[in-house]
Amino acid sequence: MQQPFKAIVISRDDDKVQSVETREIGFDDLMDGDVLVEVEATTINYKDGLAITGKAPVVRRWPMVPGVDCAGTVIESTHGDFKAGDEIILNGWGVGETHTGAYARYARLNGDWLIHRPAGISAHDAMAIGTAGYTSMLCVMALQRYGLKPEDGPIVVTGANGGVGSVAISLLSQLGYEVIASTGRPQEADFLKSLGATEIIDRNELSEPGRPLGKERWAGGIDSVGSNTLANVLSMTRYGGGVAACGLAQGMDLPATVMPFILRGIALLGVDSVMAPKHLREEAWGRLATDLDFDKLHALSKTIAFDDIIATATALIDGKIRGRVVINMGG
Repeated sequence: MQQPFKAIVISRDDDKVQSVETREIGFDDLMDGDVLVEVEATTINYKDGLAITGKAPVVRRWPMVPGVDCAGTVIESTHGDFKAGDEIILNGWGVGETHTGAYARYARLNGDWLIHRPAGISAHDAMAIGTAGYTSMLCVMALQRYGLKPEDGPIVVTGANGGVGSVAISLLSQLGYEVIASTGRPQEADFLKSLGATEIIDRNELSEPGRPLGKERWAGGIDSVGSNTLANVLSMTRYGGGVAACGLAQGMDLPATVMPFILRGIALLGVDSVMAPKHLREEAWGRLATDLDFDKLHALSKTIAFDDIIATATALIDGKIRGRVVINMGG
């Protein structure tokens, strides 16, 4: 193993002003863990963008190597479930927030946070999916557990051009659902239709304050936006429908009433990907290996160099990135 190695590091000065730089670190700079992983690929999620730009208080320990996801190979392990040579996936668990993360050549991690990478998913494709795509699968699973079937009616997906939204469209269409995509970038309509959306609506239809109860338009939804958007999605959900909520890109508030719940009997299904138990993670990644169209995954993802992470994270927060971003770390 070579030392030192390149990493992105977020720091904060005595006045709590944040700075981000690329620099060399060593193994002594990594935090404790029972599995040492060589990172083969990582990605940029919305949370990574928030951490790097400082637009939200994501990082809670300084200095911090960000990066909440990685796919890699175990180098050393004292954890009973993993041995040298095992191929793993990490999503969440506070990595990149309170524990040094994936934007470095190596990561020292808790083995309880890891799962074995399913056969048939490469390290690159695992990060094209990333936390965003894995969260999409958890949302689809939540809707299915609730009992929503393709014949029940369309599913609306908000934030359609983002990582969660684009993978959700692909998954839902592959499973036979009709998908309505809500986006602030109508020029991307052809792209969203290529993923499987059958109808495109402007996000402005949902992002402004609306009525407590609107016209019934869809059987369910997957929302990564929150605030007025989620309130309007709920108000327009058909009787007995359900909405899986997993994000807060517009805001963490929910300016809604109880009317959709008590007059239409709908359900709001909260989805957490960060601390999801291992059996759910393994189920979600197993489903991704079989239910996701990997040609569509490749179409909605792009690969960047390590040195482009900071600029790309900023562009993502500014709404200038569609789909998913992969960083190959092996080069």
